[in-house]
Amino acid sequence: MPNRAYPGGSKSRVSRAGSNVRDNTATSEDLEVIEQWRAAHRGVLNTFQAILRTRTRGTNVSVAQRHKRKRTIFDKLQRLPGMQLARMDDVAGCRLIFRSVKELEKFRSDFHKARFNHKLRNEPDKYNYIKNPKTTGYRGIHDVYEYDVNSENGRALTGLYIEIQYRTLIQHAWATAVEVIGFITESQPKFQQGDNRYERAMALASEMLARAHERAAGPFPELSDREVLQQFLVLDNELSLMQTLRGLNQAKSEISDKRNTILIFSETGDLESKSFRDATDALRALFELEKQRPRSDIVLVRADSGEEVRLAFRNYFTDAREFVRLMDSACAKLSGHGAVATKRTVLRR
Repeated sequence: MPNRAYPGGSKSRVSRAGSNVRDNTATSEDLEVIEQWRAAHRGVLNTFQAILRTRTRGTNVSVAQRHKRKRTIFDKLQRLPGMQLARMDDVAGCRLIFRSVKELEKFRSDFHKARFNHKLRNEPDKYNYIKNPKTTGYRGIHDVYEYDVNSENGRALTGLYIEIQYRTLIQHAWATAVEVIGFITESQPKFQQGDNRYERAMALASEMLARAHERAAGPFPELSDREVLQQFLVLDNELSLMQTLRGLNQAKSEISDKRNTILIFSETGDLESKSFRDATDALRALFELEKQRPRSDIVLVRADSGEEVRLAFRNYFTDAREFVRLMDSACAKLSGHGAVATKRTVLRR
């Protein structure tokens, strides 16, 4: 049976609206099509977060979900000229944070055997950035699922995608720091934009964290411990990167234990939060805020507690403290010297 209720009208209509956004010719109708399509992903998110929370109950695994920000979607369309909006697979996302790679791999392997109709769209190693780290230093694993249910209510969502991100606490601390750098500097190492010294420094940091804390390799397996450490410290000396991250104050914002929270990060660096018990109310408020405050960074997240929001989305709280702590320890381990003396000792060699 053809799906006559595809959100936004049809896949081709959604992609055409995305193309018009890319070309700066989008009409109000195009924007309404995109909002309908984005909003429909709420049902997909709710289904998957329920499945994931059931499977992680009684464990130390943190689970959170988020809608991709409208501005981020539009930026991605500009950055990737060949991207068709209806095929963008990370508009809806669930993030799981594990204590170790072993726990992560065991959970993921079991999840791949789950009995449901939702289809895994990628080969197991296609987005395995632990086995094959990105050149930026990103480490983690992604899976993309295509939503598929038989219920009358769910049938209209068939064909929508959701991305599941698997990270360890170490990998998450690094990814958070990269996002924070994007907020506080003119560079975006995540997207290889701006001063490439930040990108290189964070790629080296990823290598250091992988070696020191996970007995693994990052993007520079050919370098010795001393070479990785020395190259990072030279860049850190130029950029004052670690000093800057140490000096950040955690943003002051009260996060309630209502399950749906909108985080609003203004251009001035202020963080505001709005919490909702009802997911529909939260989504309606998200779209309205995006219209009212187009220059702010706004994201809707769902988690079981305020603490889970802070853990899974530390970048919004300008919180790189865990990254700093792990890097201090990595410097000490890779140099064989105490953390305080590491920088002086290595740079003198």
